[in-house]
Amino acid sequence: METVILILTLLFIAFTALGVYAGVKAVRAAKRGVDRTITQARRSVEDTALRAKSYSQPGVPGELAQLRLALRTSMRATQDALNAGVAEDASLSESLALFERLSAHGRELDDDLKRLEREPDRSTVAGLMPGLKERTQRITHSAESLRWAARDRARQFADDDLAALNAQIDVEAGALRHWTTEEAPERGTTAGPGRSGSAEAGRSTPAEAGPQPLAPADPKLTTGYPWQKSSKPETTN
Repeated sequence: METVILILTLLFIAFTALGVYAGVKAVRAAKRGVDRTITQARRSVEDTALRAKSYSQPGVPGELAQLRLALRTSMRATQDALNAGVAEDASLSESLALFERLSAHGRELDDDLKRLEREPDRSTVAGLMPGLKERTQRITHSAESLRWAARDRARQFADDDLAALNAQIDVEAGALRHWTTEEAPERGTTAGPGRSGSAEAGRSTPAEAGPQPLAPADPKLTTGYPWQKSSKPETTN
């Protein structure tokens, strides 16, 4: 009896621990989902605000908003492309590591641009604009190089796979039409050039040769059949 109680106690503890573990995992997953949703919503709001500033505010504030918007758009597109491709192509992991290093420079530049948006001295900010534009172009150019290289690699793999698939389909189609390859040798043997043609040309059908005169029937050969009459006169007794 004590053994049964001990086993039941152990099972209860095990199920309780498993339930607590599953609950913690579910809470963490839900928290990550909520955080991801909040981050995406915040990014959408910031992008919308930057797009509105780039069109509505002239001068330095509008240029800063355009730089931030171009930087964020390029970096996000490259990140999405690499994350989508690394699941199918493990060689993109190195490219993803390089992009993480590039993202550090991109975040630093975005923070600098964000601080300069609140800078009251517009003349000083205007003097910094050429350097800021150059940094933005260098970062976005590197991000675009990684993104398009990953896309070209994926497209090349797709083209190679399609070419191999077309070759396999052609072979299978030829195997399914096996009777065409069997009929070709038979036609070559029955209707060969020269010999068979001359032999058939030398032959003539009865219709082509015309009517032939009938030979006189031999009485010995024509008699004796029940459907023919005898040519000898019948003798009467």
